[in-house]
Amino acid sequence: MVVCTGGGGGIMEAANRGAADAGGRTIGLNISLPEEQQANPYVTPELSFEFRYFFMRKLWFAHMARAIAVFPGGFGTLDEMSEILTLAQTCKLDRRMAILLYGSSYWKEIINFEALVKYGVISAEDLNLFRFADDPQTAMGALTEGLAAELKVPSPAFARSRTAHNGKTWLYQRSGD
Repeated sequence: MVVCTGGGGGIMEAANRGAADAGGRTIGLNISLPEEQQANPYVTPELSFEFRYFFMRKLWFAHMARAIAVFPGGFGTLDEMSEILTLAQTCKLDRRMAILLYGSSYWKEIINFEALVKYGVISAEDLNLFRFADDPQTAMGALTEGLAAELKVPSPAFARSRTAHNGKTWLYQRSGD
C-alpha cells in the first residue's frame, strides 16, 4: 500500500512522514500556487508530482485511490471532497471508495448534509457514501473496514471509456497499465 497526499504541509506532511517512517513509499500530488504550497520532505522523491491545474491533480487522486480521508480545510479541500463524493454518487468510479470525513463537528457545521436530503438534492442513501471520525482509532477502523473488500479487487485500468454504436456498448481499455 502507498500513501498519497497533496504533498504539502500540515496533515499531508504528517501522513507522508508516518508512511516514510514505517518504511513505505509516499506520493505527493502537489499543486503550483502563487504563495502557498511547497512539497514536503517526506514524499518519495521519484513520486513527487507538480500539477498546474486542479483538474489533473483531482483526476490522479480519484483514479488511484482506494480510500480518502478528508480533514478540515478550505475551498480546495471542499472542491476535492465534492468531486470524489460526486463521482461515487454517480457511479463514475470503477469501485467503491472508502471516504472518511475527519472532524464531524467541522463537517456538519460547514455542510448541512441533512438539508441536502431535505431539499431533495441528494438522497438519504447518499449519506452512506462517507463516514465521520473524530479520533485516530475510529478513523483507522473505518478505513480498514472500507478497504477490506477493495484490497481483493485489482487496480482499475488507466484509460477506460464506454461508447454506444448501433445499439451496442463498447468498452475501450488500455492494457498493460
